[in-house]
Amino acid sequence: MAGMGFDRELRSRALSAMLSHAFFRLESALTIALTIVLVFLYPTPFYWWRWWYWLLLGVIGEALIVFSSLSDEATSRQVVADMLRQKCNPSEVRSAALRAQVERALEYRQRIAEALAEVRSGPLREHLQDTAAGINEWIGNIFGLARRLDAYERDSLIRNDRSRVQADLLHLQRRLAQEEDAAVRSEIEEAIRGKRLQQQNLERLQNTMERAEIQLEATLTALATVYSQLLLVRASDVDSARSRRIAESIREQVSGLSDLLSAINDVYRSRPE
Repeated sequence: MAGMGFDRELRSRALSAMLSHAFFRLESALTIALTIVLVFLYPTPFYWWRWWYWLLLGVIGEALIVFSSLSDEATSRQVVADMLRQKCNPSEVRSAALRAQVERALEYRQRIAEALAEVRSGPLREHLQDTAAGINEWIGNIFGLARRLDAYERDSLIRNDRSRVQADLLHLQRRLAQEEDAAVRSEIEEAIRGKRLQQQNLERLQNTMERAEIQLEATLTALATVYSQLLLVRASDVDSARSRRIAESIREQVSGLSDLLSAINDVYRSRPE
């Protein structure tokens, strides 16, 4: 999900959905049906008319319908929002608290899109749309973080490891103190090193997840801040410090969440099997 690949994939899927919507609109179906009827039943209503004139008019009408669908901003916003919800489906998160946070993030994203749509056309609107382009990656990272936290909370193996590793270490250390055979001592020492590494990884994972919980709430606060800042923007603010702060806030949040997700993935990869 990281990087601009998430946003490109989302918008590609949204474009496909918009094209499908355009071709399956009632107006589109009526245009195609009317064209077929006219071609077969009234091929030459005038002596100078050719049957393929109907076909040409039908193609032009269909093209206009597709163009109007693709250029409709309200439809575009809704399709992208639907695609984002499918990609970041809150129902995939079992924890009620984490699922509610994903829902809040999607709601803020929708409100931000609506606020942008209300800014009048011009340089400011284009500037803010470019600025807000990173919000989809932002939401994707929030969803990825929530899923990781959700999996961690439900991971009984990690809970068992955390409660057992200290007892295992104490047991091995007692055995080492009592063992006299050099070969056996070497094996016990190796086992102790492995247990200590496991303990360090578990502690590192726990600390990282605690950071993730705090960061998730802070990120939702940042989304709310971006939304409130957008509501304050006026046409004269195109080069204002406020507009630059919005862009910087989005970049920082996307980067920070990407780094945190990478850190969590690194800790999981370093866990011994």
